[in-house]
Amino acid sequence: MDMKLAENIRTFRKVRSLTQEQLSEVLGVTAGAVYKWEAGLSVPDIQLIMEMADFFDTSVDVLLGYEMKDNRLDATVKRLQEYRRQKDRAGLAEAEKALKKYPHSFRIVNECSSLYRGYGFDSGDRDILRRSMALLEQSLLLLGQNTDPEISEQILYGRMASIYLGLDEMEKGIELYKKHNAGGLYDPIIGQALAMGERTEEAVPFLSEAMVRIVADLIHTIIGYINVYVTRGDFVSAQAILRLGIDFFSGLREGNKPNFLDKVKCGFLAALAGSEQLAGQRDEARATLERAKALAAFFDAAPSYDESDIRFIDRIEGASTHDDIGATAMEVIGNTVKSFEKEELTALWKSVREQEDAHE
Repeated sequence: MDMKLAENIRTFRKVRSLTQEQLSEVLGVTAGAVYKWEAGLSVPDIQLIMEMADFFDTSVDVLLGYEMKDNRLDATVKRLQEYRRQKDRAGLAEAEKALKKYPHSFRIVNECSSLYRGYGFDSGDRDILRRSMALLEQSLLLLGQNTDPEISEQILYGRMASIYLGLDEMEKGIELYKKHNAGGLYDPIIGQALAMGERTEEAVPFLSEAMVRIVADLIHTIIGYINVYVTRGDFVSAQAILRLGIDFFSGLREGNKPNFLDKVKCGFLAALAGSEQLAGQRDEARATLERAKALAAFFDAAPSYDESDIRFIDRIEGASTHDDIGATAMEVIGNTVKSFEKEELTALWKSVREQEDAHE
């Protein structure tokens, strides 16, 4: 609930072109009293508020500037989320009010735990972090109410683990992360925590798994964006994200040793040539296809599907790479070119292949 009585008295008085002395005469009070009301130093009694409202031809609610908040559950959750986004500390008091009103609501308890967790990390306040931990424990008990697919028991335990780390209870945090690390979700955090705790060799497998997942996720993400940008006709963005991927994968080469990412890069280079062709950059498209052809020949001469041939990745027990983009890197280029369904690009690739073959 917000009130703007002081501001409104001043505004209504000025609209009527009255001085503080003139308003005080109307109400039968001193000019000093009016001054204090407008300065927010005191508040008139209810009878005077009613007289002023009547004099200004308005309602008491309008004069008070009373605005009732929407305290229904959905509105309360959104308000708490906004406090968290704005990092407004007033959200802590709002959270406690919400918890009193909706003590058994998963959405409220979960949102309040996130609010406290954010403030706790920002301020380094351990008491606030502990309050968040207590709310997370309560959220777990109420999890059956949850309808948000992005929230699960694994996510809540991960948040609890992060608080343990924030409280410098490293072992508790790491073990909780490990216990709820299905799908390797927390590999990068576990690896970082172990390495910072000088348990470097123990950290390496987690960091390696995390790097493999980053690479795989990046491949899928870039392919998705390529389709989005080409469909939009935004060839500048398509080329930019392809170059980002190509440069990133180039940085994962171990010396001059081929690795699986060379095969992926062949596909990216072919897609880059396709976007250049569509943008009318024919010379650039030819040069890119020539580059792709040379890389494909390099990879196909000694193909490697061992993840440990990729820089920064140690051997992962039981790991292997698989793909459906082509049996060879050269085939990957051909399949990518074919996917554009553009005769000019197909003819250009045929010309590059024949030119290269003639030199061999």
